Amino acid sequence: MPAVRKVAKRFGLLAGWSGTSDFLDAERSFGTLLFAADDAGAALGFGGTLRRGAVTHLGDLFVLPEHQSSGVGRTMLTELLSGDGPKVTFASSDPRAIALYVRHGLRPWTPLLYLTGPAAGLPTPPVRPTGADDIAALDARASGGARRATLAWYAALPGVTMHATDRDYAAARQTGHDVVIGPGGGATPQDCADAVLGALAATQARTARLAVPGTHPLVPTLLGAGWHIADMDTLMADDAGRELIRPDRYVPHPDLG
Repeated sequence: MPAVRKVAKRFGLLAGWSGTSDFLDAERSFGTLLFAADDAGAALGFGGTLRRGAVTHLGDLFVLPEHQSSGVGRTMLTELLSGDGPKVTFASSDPRAIALYVRHGLRPWTPLLYLTGPAAGLPTPPVRPTGADDIAALDARASGGARRATLAWYAALPGVTMHATDRDYAAARQTGHDVVIGPGGGATPQDCADAVLGALAATQARTARLAVPGTHPLVPTLLGAGWHIADMDTLMADDAGRELIRPDRYVPHPDLG
């Protein structure tokens, strides 16, 4: 794990996870985490997945720059996506990555926008605090598959709170004056938006970060309130994944899917 985290730090992946268990621990516990090394044990890269019921979420596939285009990424991806069931990932803007995923049966679907902005000045729909067990069924419907153990692990981390109504839910993780919202979902697009905004208001944070599919109704709301697009990936899925996940009713966690 120290070698995996060393690679992750080179790509700036652990900035929001200092001092606590992180998404790499989640992949190791609730999915698959692969580490690639040469014959001398030197790091080449790593890849990881998380499971949501039958859905495989490819969370990570990183090869050190000096070893890219060597076949290491292709070998790891073949292993990570070798099982049956729907598959989904957040692809970077690197054309090589998108082409690699397409060759493994995934297709570009919609942009995934990493939005950041002020938490104040937004609608404040009512939500109630709740626990991981209470949102598990809502999350399974919105995200495409059940992941009760992953939610329980996340809820136990410092600063994490869960919020819900009977029709929607959203998780929030606050560190200082900043909060990350996700996962969140609802029975309708507006239900999902209400859950996210309600959870955001409940944290009383100053700034917030979200990973929002481009088709989601929160996109114009947040951009109109002065938020900006800090980064962008492409949500990719195979045909089975598209049948299970509704990107207008779901806000994934940036690292947990």
